[in-house]
Amino acid sequence: MKLASIALTALFCAVPAAAAERSVSRVLGSIDIAANDTVGSVSTVNGAIEIGPHASAANVDTVNGHLRLGAGASANSLSTVNGGITLEQDAHVKGGVSTVNGGLHLTPGAEVGGTLSNVNGDVLLIGAHVAGVLSTNTGSIQVMNGTRLDGGIHIERTEHNWGIFGWRTPRVVIGPGAVVAGPLTFDRKVVLYVSDRAVVTGAIAGATPIRYSGNLAPE
Repeated sequence: MKLASIALTALFCAVPAAAAERSVSRVLGSIDIAANDTVGSVSTVNGAIEIGPHASAANVDTVNGHLRLGAGASANSLSTVNGGITLEQDAHVKGGVSTVNGGLHLTPGAEVGGTLSNVNGDVLLIGAHVAGVLSTNTGSIQVMNGTRLDGGIHIERTEHNWGIFGWRTPRVVIGPGAVVAGPLTFDRKVVLYVSDRAVVTGAIAGATPIRYSGNLAPE
């Protein structure tokens, strides 16, 4: 019995751990994860990262490059410094999504379980869901076509809100069918448009909403 037990243990030890997910990382160059693939963390320094349709990854990050999560794909988090971030239809991020210099674009069915943030860059949300707060410093925001923001919106004012960035007043549009459940807090001047078909239940601080009818806000 003892010999059999030893032999059985040796057999299991010789079998590779199939459950371990491979990580993908490099310093220079972009990374493409194929459709339906499953990987661990994905990172590069100078390059874009594309996660293919229905693929899954853990933490995804780069420094200089855009990030794209394909249709039906999932990740734990997305982070870049210089580059935009796009979530295609029904893509899902368990945690936060952030960039410093780049736009944020969420398409129908896309979902972010944590915060969605940038510093410089416009934000376009179409039929998406963000569980945490949406925050930016200088970017304009469009919340459109049934998007739901559970954590509200925060446009921050920092020491960088001067110079070329100070010339632009952010434009915030809460469009038809959108729902903003959390507070809307504006630490700097903005122009806020709220559709008469939107639902805003959070308190508004720092701006006076301009109500509008129709599909598009006034220019």
